Amino acid sequence: MKKILISILMSGSLLFAACGNKKQIDNSGQVSPDIINNPASASGIKQEEKMPKFEFEESSFDFGTIKSGVVVTHEFKFKNVGDADLVISQAKGSCGCTEPEYSKAPIKPGESSILKVTFNSDGMGGQIAKTVTVLANTIPNTKVVTISAEVIKK
Repeated sequence: MKKILISILMSGSLLFAACGNKKQIDNSGQVSPDIINNPASASGIKQEEKMPKFEFEESSFDFGTIKSGVVVTHEFKFKNVGDADLVISQAKGSCGCTEPEYSKAPIKPGESSILKVTFNSDGMGGQIAKTVTVLANTIPNTKVVTISAEVIKK
């Protein structure tokens, strides 16, 4: 009987925690990544054919050979080839050495923008490959771009 009561209480507390009110915009003014789980676009249209869509000119870039300690940057250019505003809610590098920057403003259909990726090679050596995962209101809702380089130690 105790086990059943404990099980019911735990299920109820999990349900209560899962039903919390999710904010669309966080305290820093950024769009919450939680909105991306909703297949609706930024304009509120729910039809899949009326969704924003990424079209990147390239999904990977090789910096070639660089010396350890050098900071390099590349801009991945993309276009919204969909039928609704494209909103990037988040972009995360695979480690602290890879820092993405992106537009917080909605990207209208037909408009282009950039994802700027800065890589700091300090303390590294050898062949490296790092990724940036972009979370947006597209289907699929993630896009991964890759940077690589051969880092020569000092």
